[in-house]
Amino acid sequence: MAHRIVALTPRSNSGPVPGDSESGNTAVYWPLPYMSRSYVARLICIVSLVVVGVCAQAQKLKELASIGGVRENQLLGYGLVVGLDGSGDQTTQTPFTVQSIINMLTQLGVQLPTATSLQLKNVAAVTVTASMPPYSRVGQPIDVTVSSIGNAKSLRGGTLLMSPLKGADGQVYAIAQGNLVVAGAGAAAGGSSTQINQLAVGRIPGGATVEREVPSAVGQGDFVMLALNEADFGTATRVAQALNSALGATTARALDARTIQVRAPQDSDARVAFMARLEDVSVIPAESVAKVIINARTGSVVMNQAVTLEPCAISHGNLTVTIVAKNEVSQPNALSRGKTAKVENATVDIKTEKGGVTMVPRSANLNEVVRALNQIGATPQDLLAILQAMKAAGSLKAELEII
Repeated sequence: MAHRIVALTPRSNSGPVPGDSESGNTAVYWPLPYMSRSYVARLICIVSLVVVGVCAQAQKLKELASIGGVRENQLLGYGLVVGLDGSGDQTTQTPFTVQSIINMLTQLGVQLPTATSLQLKNVAAVTVTASMPPYSRVGQPIDVTVSSIGNAKSLRGGTLLMSPLKGADGQVYAIAQGNLVVAGAGAAAGGSSTQINQLAVGRIPGGATVEREVPSAVGQGDFVMLALNEADFGTATRVAQALNSALGATTARALDARTIQVRAPQDSDARVAFMARLEDVSVIPAESVAKVIINARTGSVVMNQAVTLEPCAISHGNLTVTIVAKNEVSQPNALSRGKTAKVENATVDIKTEKGGVTMVPRSANLNEVVRALNQIGATPQDLLAILQAMKAAGSLKAELEII
């Protein structure tokens, strides 16, 4: 017969509690003689809630911080895309494309007359951008993005010629070349055209080869620096405490709200293993600052879990302005020697919709905040002004950031 746990029973001096064996259940005896059953149940609930809360909030250190010196490097280059089907730059308006072709042919041993006027339709001047990952080695391929800088209609089907990619120091770190992949498509005929996605930008997966390595400082010195993704004194303190608890009492110390100094072993093999352990340390970050992000261009409003509302009353109404223009032509009679004149008639109508007063209650979590704002019935554009007014009135307990 199967057994299941049905109770947590404090063990007394009088022995086991009878009755459970007859029903097929197994009683679990709690070895604390002076605790009542209800007290034990409450204690277990509290411990369970604490454990669940800690597990839900804990994050790996590699999710909260990056290692100093481990970063990507941006690369930029200039090149030519050839093989276009008549959709390249109009050379009369982009002289740099013609100049680039002449320079390239000269380097290849092709001499052109000075007065040569090239009319090219299958060539486009482009910029080539790439992001060089940390620890990139010579010969490693990286992806590149190719963007037209002239008036080319499309880069679809083109091939990028060998283009050097330089870093911020002016040194060449990679060489790019290959066939472009353009996600867009388009067609035109008879004065009509259609287009899907962007045709003037393409990518070359693995289109660049690393030719120079960027030295990394992670393997040098006695310390490794960690940089938090978001500056916070509380999180920096907790990171240092977690590292000292997991790796040793004097392993880490917080230098400021973003930087944590960590003592690392000198041996390269031991340092790699140490960094792997360091990244897996669990940290409970400090509570995030309540913030509302407003995009004034698109009307988007995003808020985090820490946003709360105090009770307030909001009155919201809409103002509609309608302008109707009716243009006419005044034609004079024959032989009147008058002139034909254009007459503009415009009608302006202003309509105001009454808005009732909406009571917004206190809201302690994000779901309640969203529900309260939906009760107002405002559009996203109107909500921008309402949130700013609520912040000024002290009802919105959050930081407003307009982007």
